[in-house]
Amino acid sequence: MEASVGARAESARRPGRPGADTPALPEEESILQRGLEAFAELGYDRASARELARRLGVSHNFINDRYGSKAAFWRAVVDSALGAQMARMPEPDPSLDDEENLRRLVTAFYRTAADTPLVGRLFVDELHQDTERLTYLYDNYIGVVVGNMASSVDRLVAAGRMAPVPMDVLFFAVVPTVSGMLDVPLARRLGRSGASSPERIAATAESLASLVLDGVLGTGGKASHSAGAGTRGSTS
Repeated sequence: MEASVGARAESARRPGRPGADTPALPEEESILQRGLEAFAELGYDRASARELARRLGVSHNFINDRYGSKAAFWRAVVDSALGAQMARMPEPDPSLDDEENLRRLVTAFYRTAADTPLVGRLFVDELHQDTERLTYLYDNYIGVVVGNMASSVDRLVAAGRMAPVPMDVLFFAVVPTVSGMLDVPLARRLGRSGASSPERIAATAESLASLVLDGVLGTGGKASHSAGAGTRGSTS
């Protein structure tokens, strides 16, 4: 009898184990989505463990029991959201011209960003802080995209088809422009009307990518033309 009581007590003390009258936990997908909404709206620092628990509809110790810490929960949220985005990004295709590869990559980035506007809001909060979270974002996601862009950019510059542009300048020319894909109050004030459809998102992504890359590549063409063969020769 004592052994039976002890076993029940031990079972009750196990972390994350609900009691008989405890409401069922949300599905993992729902938990991560609600976490993304909270971090996107509040930012990491203002999303306290208590506030997160309230928004998730769980007990105050759930995050520590399930994920180990708020920081680990943030990483799980990011991996869920950005992992899905990265899976939709095209790999460089060696059979295509470098300019075409660059256009495909940037266009796909804009399309996926439009489908997950909360990720963009989370990024706004994180890119301005030098934290372990920014390092995590760079090592696992930003750096991968930059690396895929860099190979094509390097060859376009070497061929005289694009002016040399520091990668940080190119990155900030491409990435903040994604705000044009999001359904924000400012966009409506600037004349956007109606709900976004998949066709409209695709068309906007194509237009935005062309606007950005035509400017970058057009500058390269002018620089190459004015420099003449000497510039191209110096890169060979």
